[in-house]
Amino acid sequence: MAPNDTISDMLTRIRNACAVRHSTTQVPTTKMTRSIAQVLKKEGFIEDFEETGEGVKQFLLLTLKYKDKSRQPIISMLKRASKPGLRVYSKRKDLPRVLGGIGIAIISTSKGVMTDREARRQNVGGEILCYIW
Repeated sequence: MAPNDTISDMLTRIRNACAVRHSTTQVPTTKMTRSIAQVLKKEGFIEDFEETGEGVKQFLLLTLKYKDKSRQPIISMLKRASKPGLRVYSKRKDLPRVLGGIGIAIISTSKGVMTDREARRQNVGGEILCYIW
């Protein structure tokens, strides 16, 4: 049975793959996981992603990014902010700064899924999905 919280599932899969230094990981495709993958790629946390599978069984194949020869993962922490049981919303002026701007918060806004910086620039608030650094 598929988990109800696809975002937590996605973050856990990425976290686990980074922990054991896998180069790729598979995540079930939803509109939300696809949007988060696009933000992660744009912000340089993952190398790339592609959709695989057919019909109902579609997956996003995320290619993870590591630092040079030491193979230290670029993503050191993924933290879920808003959960199905406790949603976390924020107005534009109250958007969090993750590690003083080193990390990002991924926000679901009325204008789509974007980073905290992008949301501030576009003057929108929304649901804080997760923090990444």
